[in-house]
Amino acid sequence: MSFARESWPFVAPFVLLAALAAATGHLGWAAAAGIAGLGVLAFFRDPARRFDGESEVVLAPAAGLVTLVDTVEAADVGPGPYHRVVTFLSIFDVHVQKTPAAGEVIASRHATGRKVAAFRTDAGEINEQHLTVIRRPGGDLVGVRQIAGLLARRVVCHLAAGDRVERGQPLGLIKFGSRVDLLVPASYRLMVQRGDRVRNGATPIALPGMAAGAAGAMADAVGGEAAGAMTDARGGAAAKATAGAAADATQEVLR
Repeated sequence: MSFARESWPFVAPFVLLAALAAATGHLGWAAAAGIAGLGVLAFFRDPARRFDGESEVVLAPAAGLVTLVDTVEAADVGPGPYHRVVTFLSIFDVHVQKTPAAGEVIASRHATGRKVAAFRTDAGEINEQHLTVIRRPGGDLVGVRQIAGLLARRVVCHLAAGDRVERGQPLGLIKFGSRVDLLVPASYRLMVQRGDRVRNGATPIALPGMAAGAAGAMADAVGGEAAGAMTDARGGAAAKATAGAAADATQEVLR
């Protein structure tokens, strides 16, 4: 497991305090400082995760609990309606965000604001946040909105406009939890619902409409072939039974 580089300014004071306490013989204080430092470090953990499914699938950018799924207008992302999947990050969740889809970053904008509780419905409009918009190879736009909260004091994004990104690479982090909104075109089929727990860079969130339609058509075709084969089998069995009955009747007459 690795850790985000932003962790060291927070962890270093605890390390120094533990070392100083140990050097002066205050082993209890040294142990307490060490444990506290490890706890802070855990906030910045970045476990290795991967998804080996189809490249069209959009993955969860954040780890946490899905608290809202709706459809909104998002002019700052692009024209047309978008499905919005809101993920709440508690202090116990992984705070590093991952890029949900491959493509080109066409916007990376930070906006100052308040720091009200992230579970408030208006947090996405009034809180400090950072919006990243990615243009996928087919032209679809996907947005990731990192939103600060009551305890989260800083939003960090590693991406800049013009960057080429791969799905699953680090996107940024929100220090000490909060909320991340994923926005995908309304034509996409969502694969999660409110109450689901998701993992950054590992949980499938949405599938483009055409890909979803192709998958459905394939399933229908397979089902149709199976139904046809069953019908043919039943018809063949019935025909054999009829032919057999006719032959038995003919033999009875000849007798």
